[in-house]
Amino acid sequence: MTSATMDTDAENILPWLRENLGWEAPQFTAALAGGNSNITWRFDSDDQACVVRTFPAETISPTAHRGIEREFKVLKAVEGRVRAPRVLGWGGAESGLGRPFLCLECIDGVAITDTLPDAYADLPGAADKLGMEMVDQLAAIHGIEATEPALEGLGRPENFLQRQLDRWLKVRRDTGVRELPALFELGDWLHSNIPPEAPASLIHGDYHLDNTLASRHKPEILAVIDWELSTVGDPYTDLGLALMLWGDSRAASPPAFEHLQSISRVPGTISRRDLAQRWSAKTGRSIDHLDYYMAFAFWRLAAIVEGAYCLYVDGKVDTEYARKLEYNVPALLKEAEQAAQGNW
Repeated sequence: MTSATMDTDAENILPWLRENLGWEAPQFTAALAGGNSNITWRFDSDDQACVVRTFPAETISPTAHRGIEREFKVLKAVEGRVRAPRVLGWGGAESGLGRPFLCLECIDGVAITDTLPDAYADLPGAADKLGMEMVDQLAAIHGIEATEPALEGLGRPENFLQRQLDRWLKVRRDTGVRELPALFELGDWLHSNIPPEAPASLIHGDYHLDNTLASRHKPEILAVIDWELSTVGDPYTDLGLALMLWGDSRAASPPAFEHLQSISRVPGTISRRDLAQRWSAKTGRSIDHLDYYMAFAFWRLAAIVEGAYCLYVDGKVDTEYARKLEYNVPALLKEAEQAAQGNW
C-alpha cells in the first residue's frame, strides 16, 4: 500500500469518529509502526487522540479479520487488570472503511529498544526498573486464567508445546533453503523433553520490551500493545520469549537481533534469572523447567523467522531484516543449544 493510498484509506474512518466518538473535526495524523501484520493509524481532534488498528486492504487471507477481533476481545478482558490501551469502539465491515477496525485510546509513550529516553539519564537503574515492570505486567497477564468467560473460544491450550513443535518442524522441513541441522536436532530434543503441562492462562504471544510503551519521563511501562497473537496457552512460552533477548549473557557474539532490548546489555543490569524469580514470586509458578522454555523460545523464533530468510533467498523480499537472518537464525539456534544446557 502506498502512502497516498494509506492516507485515503484512513480518511474513510473520519465519519465513524465523528458519529461514534463525538469528535467535531477529526484528522488523520500518521501511520504508526507496530504489530505483526496489522496497520496502526493515529487520529487527532483538538486535544483528543485515538489509535485505529486494522488489517491492510490488500490482504488476501479470508481469516485476516481474526487478529483484530482477537485483539478486541483480549483488550476488553484485560481492562483494569493489565496496563493496556482502553478500547474506545469497534467498527464493523459496514463502516466507511469497508473492513473491521478497532479504535483504542492513544498512549503517549515510547517503545524502547536500544536507547533510553533522555529524561532517564539521571535516573540510576532505569533499565533494571523497566525489566521489573516488564515482568510485572507479564505476571498480570498470566493471572488471567484460561477458563475465564471473557476468553471463551480464544484458543486450544491442550498439548500447546507439542502442537507448536509439530507445526514449525513441518514448515521448516517443507520449505528449507539451507542446511540447518541444529534446528531439527533441537526440535527433536524439545519434542522428547516436553515438561509436564502447565496450567494455561492468557498469553500475549509476542511479549518483549518493545511491544510495550514506556513513559518518556521515568522508567515505567504505561501499556502493553500489539495483542494480535494473544491466545490461551502455556504462560512459560511468554516468559521465555520476554527473557531470551534480555541482558548481556548471550551465547552468540554479536547476539541475534542485537538491537532488541539492548538497553539491558549494560554490565550490572538485572539478570534474566532475577527477573524470572520476580515473575515466579508474582505468579506463584515454579521456574524449575525454565531451561527448557528458554531453549524453546530461541528455537521457535529461529524456526519462524527462517521463513523470511527463505523468501529472501527466493528473491521475493530484499530487506535488511531478511538479509541479516543469514546470521541471526544460526545465532538463535546456538543460544537455544546453550539454554538447553542451563547456560542462560
